[in-house]
Amino acid sequence: MAGLELLSDQGYRLDGRKATELRKVQARMGVFAQADGSAYLEQGNTKALAVVYGPHEMRGSRSRTRHDRAVINCQYSMATFSTAERKRRPHGDRKSTEMSLHLKQTFEAAVMTQLYPRSQIDIYVKILQSDGGNYSVCVNAATLAVIDAGIPMRDYVCACTVGFVDETPLADLCYAEESGGVSSLALALLPRGGQIALLQMDARLHQDHLETLIEAAMTACKGVSKVLDEVVRQHLQEVSLLSGE
Repeated sequence: MAGLELLSDQGYRLDGRKATELRKVQARMGVFAQADGSAYLEQGNTKALAVVYGPHEMRGSRSRTRHDRAVINCQYSMATFSTAERKRRPHGDRKSTEMSLHLKQTFEAAVMTQLYPRSQIDIYVKILQSDGGNYSVCVNAATLAVIDAGIPMRDYVCACTVGFVDETPLADLCYAEESGGVSSLALALLPRGGQIALLQMDARLHQDHLETLIEAAMTACKGVSKVLDEVVRQHLQEVSLLSGE
């Protein structure tokens, strides 16, 4: 029943998109002058703010220092007003800790940490408004913030959440689709080489559908990377105009 509601006979979803259509992505870089890098990104109605500090000297326990690479520290949080439920969302709750770990693993695969031995890079991401695909939106926002900080990456790292309804993969799920009992997965991709940085699944999925979903997610990620590339190029043009070059 949920599948019939989420995808019409004409192939349209709840918000009027086709199955493989992404939500509208809007983004700005350099939104905080105090940080080394920052970005604000909207993907549909999900909105995230990412801030990057570093590379800088290690803080806290020296035992975490790596002599051959930088340590990436990620912190994920949600604003108390980001959802309809007005409840406290401490930084240390289980979901935030898990999301922070996923972001850390994702960016360890993308950032060229070997260029900054004995250093630390801090990535802070906050969800300002939540409407599905929180992990994916955080990755996309953080990618722009890392680029804004001038930290070399192997490639853009782009993420997207996909689901499966009526034998049809749906790209870039919104909250109504995520909560509608859809089998879904989130995938982070380095598009040029096709390297998967992270694959996350929170529900059971038949193995026959896995390859189809991964292909749909990779295609969606490549679509996101084109949008992020346009944002970066536009930001560089604006910066060069301001500096008079």
